[in-house]
Amino acid sequence: MATYEDFRKLEFKVAKVKEVIEHPNADKLFVMTVDMGDKTKQLVAGIRVSYKKEELIGRQVVVVDNLDPATIRGVESQGMILAASDANGIAIISPDREMQLGSIVK
Repeated sequence: MATYEDFRKLEFKVAKVKEVIEHPNADKLFVMTVDMGDKTKQLVAGIRVSYKKEELIGRQVVVVDNLDPATIRGVESQGMILAASDANGIAIISPDREMQLGSIVK
């Protein structure tokens, strides 16, 4: 079980999706560039079955900013987009109004 202190170690921030391409080695993955206000990051996300590229570009999302980079099917991912899933598919977690990029999610 995770403690409150474990949770506090994670940094959740608002970012805007700038670019989306199909992962070259995986049918269910996108490679995305997100603007976090003070930096950009490349993320690999398993959301391709639920979203089209056009639906994602310009959208604000919540990103876990302080994860160690991971190589996913040969492509580096520098964070993680938060999403929920159920029997109907995947839904990205987004703020319900436009936020300043890099805003901390608590």
